[in-house]
Amino acid sequence: MTLIIDNVEKQFGNHTAVNGISVSVEKGQMFGMLGANGAGKTTTFRMIIGLLEPSNGTVTWNGQKLSYKYTNLIGYLPEERGLYPKLTVRDQLIYLGKLKGMKKNVIIDEMRLWLERFKVTEYETKKVEELSKGNQQKIQFIAAVLHKPELLILDEPFSGLDPVNSDMLKAAVRHIQDQGTTIVFSSHQMNNVEEMCEDIIMLKRGKAVLQGNLTEIKRGYGIKTVSISADYDLSFLKEQNQVTQYTETKNGVKIQVENEDAAKEIFSILADKGFVRKFEVEEPSLHDIFIDKVGGDANE
Repeated sequence: MTLIIDNVEKQFGNHTAVNGISVSVEKGQMFGMLGANGAGKTTTFRMIIGLLEPSNGTVTWNGQKLSYKYTNLIGYLPEERGLYPKLTVRDQLIYLGKLKGMKKNVIIDEMRLWLERFKVTEYETKKVEELSKGNQQKIQFIAAVLHKPELLILDEPFSGLDPVNSDMLKAAVRHIQDQGTTIVFSSHQMNNVEEMCEDIIMLKRGKAVLQGNLTEIKRGYGIKTVSISADYDLSFLKEQNQVTQYTETKNGVKIQVENEDAAKEIFSILADKGFVRKFEVEEPSLHDIFIDKVGGDANE
């Protein structure tokens, strides 16, 4: 089963929100969609699940266009939360589970398994408005996965979570992936994407500016960060043509160079000056790549 987004565009009047993106996500894969606010991520998600019609192109899951009649196949966690604050957790999940075609006894069994996994069993009879934002997020996530969807769309799932709850949710997402669910998610937290995704697409103003296997992207990316410590003053590196960025650290300096050849030149210069205690070339982080590719759009 494959999610195929084929040359999809979405226009709202004169504004093009999504501009000709193509993606293929295989069964059981975890795929990351990145971009600044307004890059087109949420619009793409809404087209995947059939809430919006593409202006051009097609979106299919296992060869079928998704619509409400396939709702039992899809789980969706929107960025804007949609729980009913006056309902209890139990009533909320029973109602949402029935919308997915589940029977009440199955809903209750699955609900209790998830409440136990998230260590919130005592909240079953509490109203949603009585819960913290982090615990509301857990309930919203349970609502998205209660029916064991084949395809799960998570829009900023870790937003607002503390490190403990974030790790708990990541473990739950991996558990669902292990069961064979295909997962597409967006996140502004690049470390989560690096940790969880094999393949990504990065959007800027509706267009793909980077996509493919994350490991291959990082290895092939020109910019390299080099951590250096030595027994002499390193400030002269600021003036080297090969150095595009210079930052002092507690134990030395970090510099950025454009490629491995530039790093070799810097090492030769340092070795001629004296003893080098550390010279470590690092692959660029996804954060570095995101800033380089998205640039000023990151705050728009």
